[in-house]
Amino acid sequence: MRIEKLNRSEAFRYMGVGSDTEGKIKGELLKITDECEQMLLKTIEPRFIYKIYDIEPSQEGISVLNTSLTLKGKDISNHLNSCNRCILLCVTLSAGVDKLIRAYEAEGMEKALTADSLASAAVEQACELAEEEIRTAVGNYEYTWRFSPGYGDFPLETQCELLKVIDAPKRIGVSITNNLILIPRKSVTAVMGVSENELPKARRGCGSCNMKDRCQYRKNYGHCG
Repeated sequence: MRIEKLNRSEAFRYMGVGSDTEGKIKGELLKITDECEQMLLKTIEPRFIYKIYDIEPSQEGISVLNTSLTLKGKDISNHLNSCNRCILLCVTLSAGVDKLIRAYEAEGMEKALTADSLASAAVEQACELAEEEIRTAVGNYEYTWRFSPGYGDFPLETQCELLKVIDAPKRIGVSITNNLILIPRKSVTAVMGVSENELPKARRGCGSCNMKDRCQYRKNYGHCG
């Protein structure tokens, strides 16, 4: 997996620049963005791990068979409706990105914020590349989009057991703190449903997100998905 160019438009949205295109962004911000992007491209080491499991409904949500993991909540149950298997996924940009952002914090918050936003865009790009590779490897099935712990009523605590089940700490160096923060910070966990039958067409909706009532994108009539 290799990322050759970062999604600046997405990064500018994370920074709260709004709907401006890159061509409208001038001066010092563009200079800082150029510098941070080049440094990040030299630093990031995208890695991912996934495992695929049979699943079945349970009283608490969705049981991931032959593991200790139960996916709890109505939202994840609805998301995996009509699926007989799921993919547990973890993606990371690796520890060097955290070190780079901390170094920028010592120089000034503007650089740190820019690097952080670019890295957030980069980890989403890494997720998309990982998903492409997974679909190719697993085969010609129907797949849901990625659903991460913390969306809707899908508990963030799910990450703890999910990481253990797919052996992410050992395989790609991703762990979690007692405060449920992933380390390295620019890491993502997610669940994708797999079905042999055609799934209803659906898109990520703001209504299922636990940030919907305080989301800056929604205030500006946009969305993050």
